[in-house]
Amino acid sequence: MTFNDLGLNKLLLKAIQEQGYDTPTPIQEKAIPVILQRKDILAGAQTGTGKTAGFTLPMLELLLRAKPEKGNRKVKALVLTPTRELASQVAESIGLYAKHTPFKTSVIFGGVKINPQIVALRKGIDIVVATPGRLLDHISQRTIDLSGVDFLILDEADRMLDMGFVNDIKKVIAVLPKERQTLLFSATYSDAIKKLSASFLKSPSLIEVARTNASSEIVKQAIYHVDKTRKRELLTHLIKEGDWQQVLVFTRTKHGANRLCGQLETDGITSAAIHGNKSQNARTKALADFKVGKTRVLVATDIAARGIDIDQLPHVVNYELPNVSEDYVHRIGRTGRAGNKGEAISLVCVDEDEFLAGIEKLISKDIPKVWLKDFKPDPSIKAEPINMGGNRGARNKPRGGGSRGNGGNRNSSGGGGRNSGGGRGRR
Repeated sequence: MTFNDLGLNKLLLKAIQEQGYDTPTPIQEKAIPVILQRKDILAGAQTGTGKTAGFTLPMLELLLRAKPEKGNRKVKALVLTPTRELASQVAESIGLYAKHTPFKTSVIFGGVKINPQIVALRKGIDIVVATPGRLLDHISQRTIDLSGVDFLILDEADRMLDMGFVNDIKKVIAVLPKERQTLLFSATYSDAIKKLSASFLKSPSLIEVARTNASSEIVKQAIYHVDKTRKRELLTHLIKEGDWQQVLVFTRTKHGANRLCGQLETDGITSAAIHGNKSQNARTKALADFKVGKTRVLVATDIAARGIDIDQLPHVVNYELPNVSEDYVHRIGRTGRAGNKGEAISLVCVDEDEFLAGIEKLISKDIPKVWLKDFKPDPSIKAEPINMGGNRGARNKPRGGGSRGNGGNRNSSGGGGRNSGGGRGRR
């Protein structure tokens, strides 16, 4: 099948061709025809599967069929994302596919001044990509009119729930027209996702292109067992010995990201940290430098890394395992995107054995283990409680059923809550 077989407008086909694509990915092949039938969908797809185009192209096609309004245009499509970075990425993608259409797109998130967003909205916008908190600011200030919304898309809905945005989502939905098409995309299917979808999707079609909660099959995974105090030394060794030029490294906390970044710089490895305490301009610059190769290592917290979309990112390193097993799937999904191969390495100390067990249970596979001769862990070292940001001394509790530590609380050190990052604390 090619994009020509999907019944898309020639304006969209031209944009697709300019992006160098001719064959839809599995999620696009399955989702586009269903969306064009004006059905609600609940879609499960890992990151890097082309899901953004999977909802953008049929949304634009249906907007074209409805004929653009002249004069004072209203917002017709609303895309909600969990983070600023993802909002920016999605808006950029929509802009590329809509470049030959008359539709205008605007992105709305916190951490930046609200007035330029208000000015843009007043000029008339067809498609809005937003994070929940800042969108609620606009709704409360009556600077956005959502009464004409025909399409609601929730992208990475599982992450929005993890970050505590469920009530915000419900507040947004409450002001939208009841007669609309709703598309929900999630990398994992939790009970919370099923409950949320049941509350506002109408007889949705279930679309799934990867086994639920599966880790990407084209990502080579490995566990390197090492003592906690030697993780930085091992990471530097792997980067230099392997001549890795582009590495995304995950830590659990913002402080840990800053500390590791400084240590890598001391080791002669150009690095930058990206997390919720960084200004939006600093986060944007760090990501841009990383993409073009000016920075060799990007050290990120889970929430800040959402939206990092690099087609050929070769290496992801879990410097610390996440205390929420699903986050492992999200992390390694940063590599192995768009059909490219990738490598995901986890540096695991004895303190993290429970986290590792939870991850392997979730993905239903044993991850290959590696013990490097010069970095073998000391068997006399006993496991200690892990400090997870706000939950000092919290015991290891892999989910399902554990503390999220700094991964999902609204005011967590991951930077994703409504009270982090700038502005009125809105994302």
